[in-house]
Amino acid sequence: MLVLSISLAVTIGPADLTLPEVWGSIGAHLTGGSSPLSVLRDGIVWELRVPRTLTAAAVGAGLAIVGALMQALTRNSLADPYLLGVSSGASLGAVTVLLMGAAVVLPLAAFLGALAALGATLALAGAFGRLTPSRTVLAGVAVSALAAALTSFVIFWFATGDAYREVLSWLLGSLASARWDAVLIAGGAVVVIGIPLVLTGRLLDGFALGDTTAASLGIPVQGVRWGLLAAGALLTGALVAVSGSIGFVGLVLPHAVRLVVGPGHRALLPLSALVGAIFLVWADTLARSLFEPRELPVGIVTAIIGAPVFALLLARRRSEA
Repeated sequence: MLVLSISLAVTIGPADLTLPEVWGSIGAHLTGGSSPLSVLRDGIVWELRVPRTLTAAAVGAGLAIVGALMQALTRNSLADPYLLGVSSGASLGAVTVLLMGAAVVLPLAAFLGALAALGATLALAGAFGRLTPSRTVLAGVAVSALAAALTSFVIFWFATGDAYREVLSWLLGSLASARWDAVLIAGGAVVVIGIPLVLTGRLLDGFALGDTTAASLGIPVQGVRWGLLAAGALLTGALVAVSGSIGFVGLVLPHAVRLVVGPGHRALLPLSALVGAIFLVWADTLARSLFEPRELPVGIVTAIIGAPVFALLLARRRSEA
């Protein structure tokens, strides 16, 4: 389904492409052969739509993995990838360089902002005693609020003219500028960090039983928890650096998958990754094609779909209880 979704998404748009043409162009670039398309149509496939669709798949997969991870580690069903203030820190870094006219370093600035927010969250949580999940979550909320306030101040003080539109598009989540460098960043992060996280299902099943039970099973609870939290935050920072803040993917999709396969993380994590990739591919396709030639930030589409779906999931859980 993921391969088919990516293939079909590349064909959708005003260029009127077919699946054989898309795969012919991709095959030509991979093998060094001759493309069956004109230079313009081949550029649309290889330089625009393929990297954008692959980036959407990588970002959707990564956010779903981190969402399921955060919900397990904090035992909080409302946890999402942005819980530790990572998104707000990335937004502050990205908005700053956008308004400085240095958009070329936007991914780097967003990633550094995410790391700074993570560091501030852990430092604040550790300043008042032993790090605990609840204290870390509260520290993340505080850091997120501060970073959001600073972002608003930077926009209010420095944004002029069309800069507002560019900043707003990034803050709402957008893959419009995704090219092969974005595929490298997002895809590389999912491979290097996301795949090892997917393989931690047994550990997360132990955490679901409580810290005491997990420790009795031989799990070094504190070290594993903070290692996994840091890895999830790093993955989120890399994804946010290329896509902006895309909401509801990491919050809703793990819950939806959990209803189908149950709470076991060995199945939940990889299936959440696949569903997240498929979902964001189609959400981004809707964002760029629904109101052609205008384009919506993909975060608007995920929120429009995700909010009612999350309400339905909550209603179903209440009826089952």
